[in-house]
Amino acid sequence: MAELVLDSGGAVHRIHFEPGSSLRDILDATDFRVRSACRGIGACGLCRVRVVDGDAGEATQNEHLHLTAALLAQGVRLACQVVPRGDMQIEILNLAPPSNWKASTDKGLAHRRGAADGGKWLPPGVKHPCGVAVDLGTTHLCLSLLDLTTGKWLAERWGRNPQLDFGADVVTRLAAAAESPEAAREMSRLAVAAIGEALLDIATREGIDLQRIVNVSVVGNTAMLALFSGLNYQLLLQPEHWTQPVDCLPRDTSGWLAEWGINPAAGIEVIAPLAGFVGSDLLAGLVATRFVEAAAPALFIDFGTNSEIALWSGKALWVTASAGGPAFESSGIGCGLPAEAGAVFRVKPDAAGGVLCQVIGGDRARGVCGSGLVDLIACLLDSGSLSSTGKFAAGATAYDFMAGETALTLTKNDVDLLQRAKAAVGVGIRALCGHAGVKLAELRRVCVGGAFGRYLDVASAQKIGLLPPLPLETVELAGNTALAGCCDVMLSSQAAQQLAQLRRRARLVNLAHYPDFDQAFLENLYLQPLREP
Repeated sequence: MAELVLDSGGAVHRIHFEPGSSLRDILDATDFRVRSACRGIGACGLCRVRVVDGDAGEATQNEHLHLTAALLAQGVRLACQVVPRGDMQIEILNLAPPSNWKASTDKGLAHRRGAADGGKWLPPGVKHPCGVAVDLGTTHLCLSLLDLTTGKWLAERWGRNPQLDFGADVVTRLAAAAESPEAAREMSRLAVAAIGEALLDIATREGIDLQRIVNVSVVGNTAMLALFSGLNYQLLLQPEHWTQPVDCLPRDTSGWLAEWGINPAAGIEVIAPLAGFVGSDLLAGLVATRFVEAAAPALFIDFGTNSEIALWSGKALWVTASAGGPAFESSGIGCGLPAEAGAVFRVKPDAAGGVLCQVIGGDRARGVCGSGLVDLIACLLDSGSLSSTGKFAAGATAYDFMAGETALTLTKNDVDLLQRAKAAVGVGIRALCGHAGVKLAELRRVCVGGAFGRYLDVASAQKIGLLPPLPLETVELAGNTALAGCCDVMLSSQAAQQLAQLRRRARLVNLAHYPDFDQAFLENLYLQPLREP
């Protein structure tokens, strides 16, 4: 791990990175993006920085085209052309304006199937046609842009789902939409506009003509897709529809094409959810991880505000959804922050009885993301500062700690929110294991999807009862499997067929009908390893 010291407007920031990426890519994952308009190939000459200290290597041919000998002598370089080999100090000379959208450095499982295999119709006359895969999550919206001719990944963006203004969880948003047609229309408009903003950010920053986009594929949980299309969202508030397919496929998307500025002949495919609250994001994740093709029995958990769970027994595929709330994504947590630069993602005990915190990007801590919250609670359990019931020792109502120079506070309410989210997932795991006749100890594979899982410490998650107590090598942290699977389905007719097969094979378990729900939920509230029922 190397350190990038950054001078931005007189303030000094420290960013940790793994050598191998360009300065531009390193900065793209932070709030300090350098201006650019050419997808980082050195064509625009905008991403200027001054290397104050460190080995930047020899100037490239593109740098000689854009920078005079005098500028090069002063240490001025193009960020996209410099790949730091170790620690480096720089000054950004051409800072990009603030954006709601961030680039991802985690490509996860996506983009592995190669070029489109002819399964999708492409408009004639479009050179280098592109496709966009969208994961419409409850808290975040993520998208990937790919070249459909070569299958090459071109760009990726993620940002806040603006529907959060109507509620952090799906039920609150559904209720708001059912009570007010104006609110329903606004939530649909906000989601459509957010996709357009992300595409515009890609177009201006990467220098990509949006008219090349001829396909948009969207996955998400059922509630998000229904609110996106503005169809049948009210059905999800009625229990009799929780085990039935919900039609939430948009009828007319011509207005979306115009708003996004993409090719007017482009096709928009909203991949239908399975049923109830089990969406197409789960199906896409199962495609991306080759879930039913590997060892069984296997467990898949896509952690999120609406956590979706699958269990493959080797013969049957059982699926369910649990309303865990937004704690895994740190929404609603007093000291919470999404998994972005400035978020505490790892917490370990120190010799003095306190904690040591690692921060994404290595910069000043601004809050704690989901994985850091799991670590912190595990540390407090080990030190005796927190009981298995979630109460602080000695009658305390909060735990104050330092993350570098930043003072943060974990409250009892924060612990309660994580306990409830954990308990909801625990009930789902127990219910699926019961239907499949599988014991936790028999599981041979556990796949963890979602942004939450990217930084998760498996041992900490097992300690508090979030994951089954299995050998660490059994657990796979797979990243955003929903987006990865959406890319696969967009590129490959074979992947689309696999998704259709999973849809036919899946057996839905409605936790509202689980007879031991209350007892199982109470047992899983305890901060302790998962137990066999």
